[in-house]
Amino acid sequence: MKKKTAKRLLIALIVVVVVLAAALAGASCYLVNFGIVRKDNPPDVSPESVVTDEAASVIDQNREAVAAQTEQWLAQSALEPVSVTSDDGLRLAGEMVRVDGSHKWLLGVHGYTSSRQSFRDIAGFYAARGFNVLLPDMRAHGESEGKYIGMGWLDRKDVLKWIDLIVETDPEAQIVLHGVSMGGATVMMTAGETLPENVKGIVEDCGYTSVWDIFSDELKYLFGLPTFPLLNTAGFVSELTAGYGFAEASSLRQLERAQVPILFIHGSEDNFVHTDMVYELYDACPTQKEMLVVDGAGHGEAYLMDPDLYFDTVFGFLADTCGVE
Repeated sequence: MKKKTAKRLLIALIVVVVVLAAALAGASCYLVNFGIVRKDNPPDVSPESVVTDEAASVIDQNREAVAAQTEQWLAQSALEPVSVTSDDGLRLAGEMVRVDGSHKWLLGVHGYTSSRQSFRDIAGFYAARGFNVLLPDMRAHGESEGKYIGMGWLDRKDVLKWIDLIVETDPEAQIVLHGVSMGGATVMMTAGETLPENVKGIVEDCGYTSVWDIFSDELKYLFGLPTFPLLNTAGFVSELTAGYGFAEASSLRQLERAQVPILFIHGSEDNFVHTDMVYELYDACPTQKEMLVVDGAGHGEAYLMDPDLYFDTVFGFLADTCGVE
């Protein structure tokens, strides 16, 4: 009788373990699909803004002014379609705007589920300073191919391809990498790779410390779930399907190998990529560096909260620290 009872308990335990494992596997696949699989209509994953009404009003007014400036720049510019091929065979699309006689180049990197068009506002300020502009669509975004979003980790290798294109176009190029949000993480992750001397400096705006950290925050915010064990297993699924794990995709570790000066920018009221992250990132960087935290700005809004402060800081840093002016 005791043997039969023990056997039944063992079978029941095995059934429970199998059911739990299946549920965890299913939830992990769902999380990977939710977070990094390309979608025509991606969900809004950002928390409700905590920016004050007064600050929001300033941001909206500046957004209109900047948009008008961008429209004027584009009306006077010739956008040249360009493309490169990634190491894993994806066609990556972008656009280039040339300035006669200039060897200064902006390579602007957009954010999560966005596209190169979203970076045109910032690019317009560079163009006004005589910069050539290259704006790519990251893999699985815009007109670029790809099923899985790289979250900066796969994209760092793609950025190297875009850098090569600039150098092929202009061997004397002085290149600045500037990224916002996922783009900020991308340029920081790129900083840890071997870069040509043409890359003179990096501007990262509201990038995250690691994919693990930002997904951990999102897991708690969106689903009310703890990191363990779901993020561990989801990271494993991501590694099998997308080619990278969440833990390895670290801006912090890549920054430790950086060789070029970096300007770190963040909004003081960023509750998406939390403002605390910028201090960790700044501390991890061994090269010449500066930091700007724009008071009152939310996620990706630093340049809209105070355009004069933002771009005076950017171009001052590029001139004084990077030698690009």
